[in-house]
Amino acid sequence: MRVVITGSIALDHLMTFPGRFAEHLIADHADEVSLSFLADGLTVRRGGTGANIALGLARLGHRPVLAGAAGPDFADYRADLENEGVDNAFVRISAEQYTARFVCTTDAVGNQIGTFYPGAMSEAREVYLRPVAERLGGVDLVLIAPDDPDAMLRHTEECRRDGHPFAADPSQQLARMDGPDIRQLVEGARYLFTNAYERVLLCQKTGWSEQEVLARVGQWITTRGRDGVSIDGSEGPRIDVPAVRTEDEVDPTGVGDGFRAGFVSGIAWGLRPERAAEIGCALATLVLGVAGPQGYELEPDRFTAMLTSAYGADSADEIGPLLRAAVREAGAVR
Repeated sequence: MRVVITGSIALDHLMTFPGRFAEHLIADHADEVSLSFLADGLTVRRGGTGANIALGLARLGHRPVLAGAAGPDFADYRADLENEGVDNAFVRISAEQYTARFVCTTDAVGNQIGTFYPGAMSEAREVYLRPVAERLGGVDLVLIAPDDPDAMLRHTEECRRDGHPFAADPSQQLARMDGPDIRQLVEGARYLFTNAYERVLLCQKTGWSEQEVLARVGQWITTRGRDGVSIDGSEGPRIDVPAVRTEDEVDPTGVGDGFRAGFVSGIAWGLRPERAAEIGCALATLVLGVAGPQGYELEPDRFTAMLTSAYGADSADEIGPLLRAAVREAGAVR
């Protein structure tokens, strides 16, 4: 299946401050803040919604195309993605701006001071899907993940114009975009991804009821944290898929991206949505168990055992052979 992922590519610079920010703030001088904190730890992690989802698909044995924008500092990141199986031929490299990044300092009690620099992400609107489709000989699914809002709108319109099936994943950009633009992102999507809060926000900002949303999309997939996932369609009952339980909850960053990668993988293998969601939930749990969105390892036998434990032998028997064959074939190609 020819899958294209559009979305952000980013770097996170995460620091820790051993004290409390509040101890250094003067109440009567809130309009004159000039502070410098000496951090005692720094972690640099790779991320971005588009890159996270593409990497998850690659680790499941696929060869996704990542379409987005990054800066000249992307070279090492690009090489590692390529080594994992992500096709980066359609990542635009900015001549003027660095790769998007989030710089955040967390104090001893969990308060955070952060800054997001979009950088090269603003040039994602200059990435076009038609050349991608021409090189691949067609596109079976485009997943439009959070990115520069203008890029998301352009890629959605390209999909509608050229007949590419697409999945809408507006996620965190729902807070920024207005109702008419959100309606443009959703209209005609084969799959719509939100979490439970975003589900409510989407209806509020578009002015649509849930039934009106469902009349415009194929399936609406809603992630609900520890409560698993629900899948709604305009016809038929809701499908509920429980989460894969774990005691190792290390870092929730990128968990939603992991779910999306797993779900799309199942669709690419021709599985029904319930099975696709089981793959997504299992991959999300792997992501949750490590620091950062890309630090997990995917070992087919362990992954299949997770499916058996959570969903029973039928799930593992259906998914396991597909996963092993895909990973084996991808390894042979690389």
